[in-house]
Amino acid sequence: MNVHSFIFVPEMRTRDENKEAAIREKAMKMIVDEGFDGLSMQKLAKAANVSPATIYIYYKNREDLLNQLFNHVQQTFYDVALAGFDPLLSFEEGLWIQWKNRLKFILKYPIHFQFYEQFRNSPCINHTDVQISTFKESMKLFVMNAIKKGEMKKMEPEIFWSVAYGTLYSMVKFHLQEIKMMGNDFKLTDAKMKIAFEMVIKALKP
Repeated sequence: MNVHSFIFVPEMRTRDENKEAAIREKAMKMIVDEGFDGLSMQKLAKAANVSPATIYIYYKNREDLLNQLFNHVQQTFYDVALAGFDPLLSFEEGLWIQWKNRLKFILKYPIHFQFYEQFRNSPCINHTDVQISTFKESMKLFVMNAIKKGEMKKMEPEIFWSVAYGTLYSMVKFHLQEIKMMGNDFKLTDAKMKIAFEMVIKALKP
């Protein structure tokens, strides 16, 4: 047999969804615990129980890893936040769905949430590889429709967000960190959330 008839085919580097998920989870946990400076490919490989070379099957470099992590978490958040939501809903119904969905995401994916907040409040958010979703457009349309229908006051976006969602995220922080203000641990219940929500709606109505 002619030896030239043999063709050498290099070993294919295949993606393993379980390994990729493990790398993502360990990377986010490392960033939440130690900050962005605490993340290195060597430490991550050891934590995820893979070789450093395996990480480079999925990510070009550390920067690419961070951007892909954020895009993945962002998409997970959007999927949860938009469940059952329609920008054409009444303002009160739509905002209540947003409160419930956002709380669901935070409680189901606490590490994702903490990483998401860290990334959004860092210079990394300005990278060109960070994806912009239609989620913001849905939220913008929802608010514009509410103003057009006379269901809420017209105000600057930053003021709206602070009033509409700031209360929710403050209560979530008290709940997750078990912060004591008056001697008792705060536990966020549906009843407490509804009381705060009604106050927020009242503040936002014309």
